[in-house]
Amino acid sequence: MRIDEYKLEGIYRPGSNLVFECNDTVAFTQKLPSDSVQLIVTSPPYNIGKAYETRVSIQDYLETQKELIKELIRVLSPRGSICWQVGNYVEKSEIFPLDIYYYPLFKEMGLYLRNRVIWHFGHGLHASKRFSGRYETLLWFTKTDNYTFNLDDVRIPSKYPGKRHFKGEKKGSLSGNPLGKNPSDFWELLQNDFDSGVWDIPNVKANHIEKLDHPCQYPVELVERCVLAMTNEGDIVYDPYAGVASSLVASVRHGRIAYGVDNSAEYVETGRQRLLDLLNGNLETRPIGKPVYIPRNDEKLAQIPIEFLSTKGSAYNK
Repeated sequence: MRIDEYKLEGIYRPGSNLVFECNDTVAFTQKLPSDSVQLIVTSPPYNIGKAYETRVSIQDYLETQKELIKELIRVLSPRGSICWQVGNYVEKSEIFPLDIYYYPLFKEMGLYLRNRVIWHFGHGLHASKRFSGRYETLLWFTKTDNYTFNLDDVRIPSKYPGKRHFKGEKKGSLSGNPLGKNPSDFWELLQNDFDSGVWDIPNVKANHIEKLDHPCQYPVELVERCVLAMTNEGDIVYDPYAGVASSLVASVRHGRIAYGVDNSAEYVETGRQRLLDLLNGNLETRPIGKPVYIPRNDEKLAQIPIEFLSTKGSAYNK
């Protein structure tokens, strides 16, 4: 689908190709036809007390998600996928990994878990009574065993492309795939050598090119690999917690039909402007595959301060 074919609409209508509606998530999902959506990709509220959340117990929080998940499965195509990206719920300094709690909900509704993907990022909140969290997880579920997966569209360069078989009938022939290797479920998407398999995608913090006024904004490129691998051009991608429209941006960039909903008028307004900027060729996003910046040793911020070196027990003296 060409960029000039998109028409951004604020209310869903059958046949729409780009919708970002301000509404209740369940109410919007109920308007969608059954078996119509190829990919549902989102990051639901974590129940950690953000401005857009009402904090409740972990049990009550999960109960509120059941109605939505049932509706999402209804609208999901038989060949479709759900990518559910979550972090941790924290209560009285105890960690509750949300992916562990969400898995039974999806499983009891008949879905199949294909991967538990690790998204690693280098910066975040610094903890003092536990190790600082530097990853979140993405659960990839499918509705059936007959699902779309375009591996060739998301292959990455191999670290040793010249490696050859050393024995057997194929001795001496190249052992790798000329299109690249499978990125695995533990990706390092943005390293120059693409070799370790961690989704090392910078989270959207103050100096990120995509940063907007949203406390849990995820980067466009986190969605792009899901879109490329799990959908084809012209398929419908839906984000039921669309925030500032990162999933919609990723989908439109690759010629997919994009639907999103959020109950915050502020975020929807911001997201719609991002989409208009995209359609007009003015939106800046971090390019997919761009290496994570590694500071040079001669940069001031990368040099070890003398105060650290003179501190007893400093990690910089080891």
